[in-house]
Amino acid sequence: MTLTFYKYQGTGNDFVIIDNREQILSKNNTKLFAKLCDRKFGIGADGLMLLELPENQEDDFTMVYFNADGNESSMCGNGGRCLVAFAAFLGVVKHKATFTAIDGKHHAEIKNDLVYLQMQNVSEIEKHDSYLFLDTGSPHHVAMVEGLSDFDVFTKGRKIRNGAPYFESGSNVNFVEKKNGNHFAVRTYERGVEDETLSCGTGVTAVALSMHATQLTDKQEVIIHTLGGELKVTFKQTANGYEDIYLIGPAKQVFKGEIVC
Repeated sequence: MTLTFYKYQGTGNDFVIIDNREQILSKNNTKLFAKLCDRKFGIGADGLMLLELPENQEDDFTMVYFNADGNESSMCGNGGRCLVAFAAFLGVVKHKATFTAIDGKHHAEIKNDLVYLQMQNVSEIEKHDSYLFLDTGSPHHVAMVEGLSDFDVFTKGRKIRNGAPYFESGSNVNFVEKKNGNHFAVRTYERGVEDETLSCGTGVTAVALSMHATQLTDKQEVIIHTLGGELKVTFKQTANGYEDIYLIGPAKQVFKGEIVC
């Protein structure tokens, strides 16, 4: 079988995207998804997404996301932004989109070549002595460090990801350093990829909320610098936690291709 695919990236977080509205691929084909994401034997990507038909009249499409290991994953923020850009490329949407992912319904808008993706509300942030934990569609461990540019993200991130209290289910791990004001730098070890990625959308969202919750910034607009580029997170603090959360950044098509499966 010859499969048509598209490659997208959002601040260096890269994805294989397939238009699966005609169900050309089974969602159970996890070995194929892992192969397509393999950087040596496949296309190469941090994850793979299927754009599928909406399951209700309110949505424009459905997002199905798989990690690089081939397993269906929790929400991917940068992936969601890239899929919105892909839907606009296909003509499925114009400037606004509503879709359902594994964590529920999302709204998005494309403005000035940036994708504004509304994330799920966050009602709880766990504060521990040396880190915070919260779920922004995916679980995230957030820790402040010094000397981030030289930090051993792979070794220390992998240890935390597989250790207590996360164990087999695991957590994404974010290491953060304040730059100034409402600007922070972050590097992320992603479960499922099992390596550091250039950017993580749900991780960036988790970091922005954590920095506000710990009063390291009083701004409700936070700029996050990742290895792959800059993202912005805006939000509103309410009595119930954080709402109206938007992950904002670019999403670019890299190329279109065909691969023999």
